[in-house]
Amino acid sequence: MTRVILHLDLDAFYCAVEEIHNPALRGKAFAVGGRPDERGVVSSCSYAARRKGIRSAMPMARALRLCPELITVPGRHGLYEQASEQVMDKLRRLTPLVEQISIDEAFLDISDIREAPVRIARDLQAAIKNELHLPSSIGIASNKLVAKIATEVGKKSGKGVGPPFGLTLVPAGEEAAFLAPLPADMLWGVGPKTFARLAELNIHTIGDLANWPESDLIRRFGENGRDLARHAKGQDDRSVVTEHELKSISQEITYSVDVREDKVIEKTLREMSVEVGRRLRRNDLAGTTVKLKLRWPDFTTLTRQVTFPQPTDHDDEILQAALKLLRQVRKPNQAVRLIGVGVSGLGAPIRQLSLWEANDEKSRRLQEALDALNEKYGRNVISRGDLLED
Repeated sequence: MTRVILHLDLDAFYCAVEEIHNPALRGKAFAVGGRPDERGVVSSCSYAARRKGIRSAMPMARALRLCPELITVPGRHGLYEQASEQVMDKLRRLTPLVEQISIDEAFLDISDIREAPVRIARDLQAAIKNELHLPSSIGIASNKLVAKIATEVGKKSGKGVGPPFGLTLVPAGEEAAFLAPLPADMLWGVGPKTFARLAELNIHTIGDLANWPESDLIRRFGENGRDLARHAKGQDDRSVVTEHELKSISQEITYSVDVREDKVIEKTLREMSVEVGRRLRRNDLAGTTVKLKLRWPDFTTLTRQVTFPQPTDHDDEILQAALKLLRQVRKPNQAVRLIGVGVSGLGAPIRQLSLWEANDEKSRRLQEALDALNEKYGRNVISRGDLLED
């Protein structure tokens, strides 16, 4: 049986959520992101802002030069996560075969639903718009690759001043014909460098790529060449994966101004270690490897890691390992631009004496009580005294 894969993408998601909470923003040129005087970048921008040439990942300072009247809005990720969960719940009520690939994007396998795919898509778009007040675009095809590209084509074909509400169906058997006229860099695996190399061969469209000898693509690009040949013909046999194995849990921050003070850097590490530990325990996971990430003002980036003999989910163990790594690589008074801490080698926690605590059971009961309070009343309802400002 031919598969039917639906790809859904929420249009200008962060901006759409902000408009729900502040209707005065509707129709205005605004961008969600960091402050221009603190190296902020545009996370999302309204369609009015896009008409001014503003794009995601653009430095906010440049966006303001392009559009001096641009309204800047700080990101509120708690609101976005909440809205995303509402959308994903709606998708899972349609089918359990849902693969969420980002906060605003998902694949659905609707092969077993005995209803016209376009009708399913229109009803889904309408429900998300009318009940959650969020715009979306949808692509439908026999596989994930073509469905996602169909969504992108639908979004680009929008001619109005607002969200495109694209809906594009690629019938089974017409995948290669649909892809053929599209630029080659719309294909997965074709980044700027590969696109430039293809252009040197006079390969500009996906159709050009599909007509190129597969053996030569393999010779030039290795195994990626084999994938390029298959994808250019619209072939993709990957299934919708409802669960992904979590590889690591991490936190990082880029300071608005380079930081030299030991106390500030160590306080940041402690806060991030607490959050990483909390997320580990929430997922009933522990990890054996603690990794520290640092970036100096000249953008030199390095990582260091240490591996424990037994997995841990304890904030202090994560912190002490990160501090030890920091002291090994950072010179006195050396400025830091970015710092991050993460835990990998994840698995089920092993309850035993802590590496750093003499009374592990008492410490664990305290930690569980803190987690319960923070989960019920919010993350900042209670915290360790050493995390408080002087």
